[in-house]
Amino acid sequence: MVIIPAIDIRGGRCVRLVRGEKERETVYADDPVTVACEFAAAGAKRLHVVDLDGAFAGQMQNGGLIAGIVQAVKIPVQVGGGIRTRQAAEALLDCGVSRVILGTAAVTDPQLVSDLCTRYSGRIMAGIDARDGMVAIRGWVEEADLTAMELARRLADLGITEIVYTDILRDGTLTGPNLKALREMATSVPVEVIASGGISSLEDIRQLLPLRRLGVKGVIIGQAFYTGKISLPEALALTEEM
Repeated sequence: MVIIPAIDIRGGRCVRLVRGEKERETVYADDPVTVACEFAAAGAKRLHVVDLDGAFAGQMQNGGLIAGIVQAVKIPVQVGGGIRTRQAAEALLDCGVSRVILGTAAVTDPQLVSDLCTRYSGRIMAGIDARDGMVAIRGWVEEADLTAMELARRLADLGITEIVYTDILRDGTLTGPNLKALREMATSVPVEVIASGGISSLEDIRQLLPLRRLGVKGVIIGQAFYTGKISLPEALALTEEM
C-alpha cells in the first residue's frame, strides 16, 4: 500500500483544515516546497498536493508553488484543487505533474473527464469527496445530488481508473478511516482506490492493509504526519512488513 503524504496549500502556506472548513485552519509551514523536499527525503514515493485556494475559487491559484514542488522532488506528484478546464489540467501535466485529480469537474463536466482520460491515459484521477455518503463539490461547500458510489460508477464508465476517496467528516479530525465506505467502493467499482481522511495512527494503517486485495492501493496522510502522531518512516516500515 502506497503511503502518500498530503500537502495542502492555502495563501502560499502549508496548512490543514478540519473537515475542509476555512475557519478551522492550522498553518504548519510557510514553504510548501521545503515540506515536499522533507517528505521526499524521508522516503515518500508519491506526494498529494491540493490547491485549497483553487478549490474555493474555482480555478488554480498556486500554480507557481506547485511547479516549484515538481521541480524540487524526484518523485511523482498528484495535484487537485480547482482543476475544472482542459487548459488547467494540461498546464499541470506539461509542468511535470504526474497525475491531475478532477473533483468538481468529475461531477459537472463528464465530457472533460472522458476527453482527458482518452488523451492522457493513466494520468487522470478523480477525487470523490463525500459527506454522509453524498458527494460534495466546489471546495466541499455544495452538495451534489448523487452518492459517492453513483459517481464512482459513472467515472469508471468514462475511463477513470484511480479514485481518491475522502470522507469529509473525518478529514483533519484524526478519527480513523471510513473502512466500510472504502470496502464498498473497492468491491463495487473496477477502479483503484486511494483512502483519504481520518488517519491518526499506525493502527489505522494496519486496519487498511487487508483492503489492498480489494483494490485500495494507497492512503493519503496529512494531519497525523504534521502533528507527529505518525512518522513517515514508521508508516513505510509498517507497509513493508505486512
